[in-house]
Amino acid sequence: MDWQGQKLSEQLMQILLVLFATVAFVTGYLMGSFQIMLFIYAAGVILTTLITVPNWPFFNRHPLQWLDPIEAEHYPKPQPVASKKKPTKQYQK
Repeated sequence: MDWQGQKLSEQLMQILLVLFATVAFVTGYLMGSFQIMLFIYAAGVILTTLITVPNWPFFNRHPLQWLDPIEAEHYPKPQPVASKKKPTKQYQK
């Protein structure tokens, strides 16, 4: 899954969960049944999971273009940055 696909997946998850929670609450309130509300919301969570968790093709519309290993050798490798923190004194009893 590419970066835009991850963002889309998270947005879909949030929208679907809020939508199913609202539908479940209104339906449960109108029918006076807490059990029906929970069943509707549980079905929404399962459906949301089936839509957002697998790596569906529409989540891969913007693949990253990686450098070839030969081409990557022409660029300098990043060097680790030394920490500028002062060492802390450890006191012994």
